[in-house]
Amino acid sequence: MMSRHIKRFLVASFDTFTIILSAALSILFFIPFVYFPSQIVLISIGITCLVYLILGHLFNIFLKINHCTGLTEVFMLVATITMSFVIANSLSLNFVEEPLLSLRFYFLTYIFSVPGIVGSRLVIRLYYEYMFRKKKEPEQKNKIRTLVVGAGNGGSVFIRSLKSFPNKLNVVGVVDDDITKQGSYLFGVPVIGNIRDIPTIARSKDIDQITIAIPSLSAEKYEEIVDLCNQTNLTVNKMPYIEDVLQGKLGINQFREINVVDLLGRDEVRLDMEKISLELKGKTVLVSGAGGSIGSEICRQIAKFHPQKMILLGHGENSIYHIDRELRGTYQRSIEIVPMIADIQDRERIFEIMNVHKPDRVYHAAAHKHVPMMEYNPYEAVKNNVYGTKNMAEASKQAHVERFIMVSTDKAVKPPNVMGATKRIAEMIVTGLNEPGGTKFAAVRFGNVLGSRGSVVPLFQEQIKKGGPVTVTDFRMTRYFMTIPEASRLVIQASTLVQGGEIFILDMGKPVKILDLAKKIVKLSGFTEKEIPVVETGIRPGEKLYEELLVDSEVTEQKVFDKIFVGKVVNKPLFKIMSKVESWRGLSPEDLKKEVIAFANEDSKDISKYTVQSNEQYSEHHVKEEYARA
Repeated sequence: MMSRHIKRFLVASFDTFTIILSAALSILFFIPFVYFPSQIVLISIGITCLVYLILGHLFNIFLKINHCTGLTEVFMLVATITMSFVIANSLSLNFVEEPLLSLRFYFLTYIFSVPGIVGSRLVIRLYYEYMFRKKKEPEQKNKIRTLVVGAGNGGSVFIRSLKSFPNKLNVVGVVDDDITKQGSYLFGVPVIGNIRDIPTIARSKDIDQITIAIPSLSAEKYEEIVDLCNQTNLTVNKMPYIEDVLQGKLGINQFREINVVDLLGRDEVRLDMEKISLELKGKTVLVSGAGGSIGSEICRQIAKFHPQKMILLGHGENSIYHIDRELRGTYQRSIEIVPMIADIQDRERIFEIMNVHKPDRVYHAAAHKHVPMMEYNPYEAVKNNVYGTKNMAEASKQAHVERFIMVSTDKAVKPPNVMGATKRIAEMIVTGLNEPGGTKFAAVRFGNVLGSRGSVVPLFQEQIKKGGPVTVTDFRMTRYFMTIPEASRLVIQASTLVQGGEIFILDMGKPVKILDLAKKIVKLSGFTEKEIPVVETGIRPGEKLYEELLVDSEVTEQKVFDKIFVGKVVNKPLFKIMSKVESWRGLSPEDLKKEVIAFANEDSKDISKYTVQSNEQYSEHHVKEEYARA
């Protein structure tokens, strides 16, 4: 192989020869019309070549890798040639007697030189690309034939990155709905149609997979592409984040699956990173329920802000082991991680942990959350959600914890079931314990979390794997949904806003019909509704047809952060709450259930119209009226 200096010399020599040849062509053009003195020719060519070589050296245009010539390199090349001829013409005025003739000569030589020099670079690039493709042809036969959706910035970055990283992909073509891009090329890959052509192209080009490379794609467009891909039985995925590729977290051919979140169109949560960092950096943080879906994600998000110590408190040994191991793998050197196996119902143990570790922040995510399960086990719901929360809150107060954040649920609003009622009473206890100058208590309320344990999404996916059907208790049922990371980030953000005694309500967006959610998951799994039917099984005891985020008396328009509102707390006196809670010990399951639900709803009006108990059904008209009112 030639050395860098030899290549540089050859490129500079070729450019110089091109300028001389362009000058000769200019003379041939002028000879029939006008006499051209040899003095002008020699001086013009000499000065131009000298100036060009100097500027080329200064701008490093002779060092550019010619087989990678792009728009930037072409621009630099044209700019250098132009500057060379302008400077050379200015200098030659001191040496020639006919400046007008000299200017014409320079202009014509410039016109011939630009395409000659730039064209040589492009020819070299085309040659290298041709040889590269020829060399790679045998390898391409074993690669995954891929169709890319999107010829915009995302598609450009993706295809260009494929040439820089080893991969197993053969990008056959690109589809895009922009008609101005049809027939063009994206780094050598042709744009061969629009999105509606996907099934036809997949068959004609023998495609193996379809990769979406449009980061800003809407939920409706995702669904359209999934519908089209389902006609081909091909794998459909999304390009990886280029940041992950550059940082070594993912390979360029490690794709992200399209999931139900993409089809629901949740917006990205933007946090006040500086405020959160000030809130958590160097602090001791305790998370209860740290092994659960929400608790573990709260731990992951908090760890990014480098607290001094993290106490992972949970009852399940296996789940705490997994989150402890995960966090140690990344943060062992920077954060002291302490796994604590403890039951929040064990009052002495909770007080002991608080007094030993003296946390600055407590995020209380431990709770029983499954509505039908708690209907069968009201004692466990009260013991864990009420008495357990009471233990955590009172222990935090005694240990002088600065801030205590309870993770609550929209099921605490006008609850017709034991689980929701116990969470509402837990909110009462937490907000009621707040006193000026002491621990600042607050609750954060949000709806269902996609992918969490007990969520309908894993249930639907399991039913689809078994061949269906997918079961929905009532086709009229709606719920609010968030992703686990989104909910966890907003809980952490809310903790920076605590003044004491608030109930923060997260903006859940629009409610989603469970029937629509089931259909989307069937579609994502590559099936039609004929293949995997969605059936109605009847509403279960304690379930609502739809959820709310606020009781009427709590409604306020106070928005303290993007997607975070503050509800107006209407609470009973703390002594009344505590005495009522203590009076439930020893009641029968049925009496306990009635007492808990009744007490939780004392501040609400007619609760019965928000739920369907057992086999009682409401008319479609009545449900729509109530939903519209809420």
